[in-house]
Amino acid sequence: MTSTTPALTAAPAPTRALSAARTTATAARVLRQLRHDPRTIALMLLVPCVMLILLRYVFDSSPRTFDNIGASLLGIFPLITMFLVTSIATLRERTSGTLERLLAMPLGKGDLIAGYALAFGVIAIVQSALATGLALWVLGLKVTGSTWLLLLVALLDALLGTALGLFVSAFAASEFQAVQFMPAVIFPQLLLCGLFTPRSRMHPVLEAISDVLPMSYAVDGMNQVMRHTDVTATFVRDVLIVAGCALLVLCLGAATLRRRTA
Repeated sequence: MTSTTPALTAAPAPTRALSAARTTATAARVLRQLRHDPRTIALMLLVPCVMLILLRYVFDSSPRTFDNIGASLLGIFPLITMFLVTSIATLRERTSGTLERLLAMPLGKGDLIAGYALAFGVIAIVQSALATGLALWVLGLKVTGSTWLLLLVALLDALLGTALGLFVSAFAASEFQAVQFMPAVIFPQLLLCGLFTPRSRMHPVLEAISDVLPMSYAVDGMNQVMRHTDVTATFVRDVLIVAGCALLVLCLGAATLRRRTA
């Protein structure tokens, strides 16, 4: 008589509730790592400023053109920079095995993603403040609305770029692949966000696509600050959509995060 032994199956990893202590500890670890990487810090903080300076002198003979598009790019430049840096930094954690070791500890995926978002959110605050101050008080960007509202939209754009970077890093197997996601994720939004032509003048199909892209509302929010002295209902809608998209993408990033790269 032969006896059979039931096959052993790996127990599913327990679902851990989001913890403020674990999230802040993760954020502190990421910030300590960034402190020892001055090139990355320079990329995040200085590149948007350099791009704004370059843009200002490209339109040196046409200051009104700079005023028309400067506010929009004040949000777009930080978004692109944070997307690129965050996607590569998160992927590096996975390919080096750091992510697998961290998740073997009492650290959930949500804690990890929230910690990264918090750490890069701190950088985003500094980045947005530098770029906004430079544009308004050095480069002479003229806005009708409040400076604080302009800073708010710029910060939300940077956080959206962080969220998108965390999300796409789950689908890249190398840093080169992470960079390749930029044309797929960022460039279509850049073309359809209304920066080059009003979205209402686009082909109906392209306009419909632009209506579901978060960068469109980032640009619309900047334009509202440029043209109105008070807070409009459209501005509130744009801000809520950008913030909601960032939160949604962060949740998707936590759900799709892998321990290692195959």
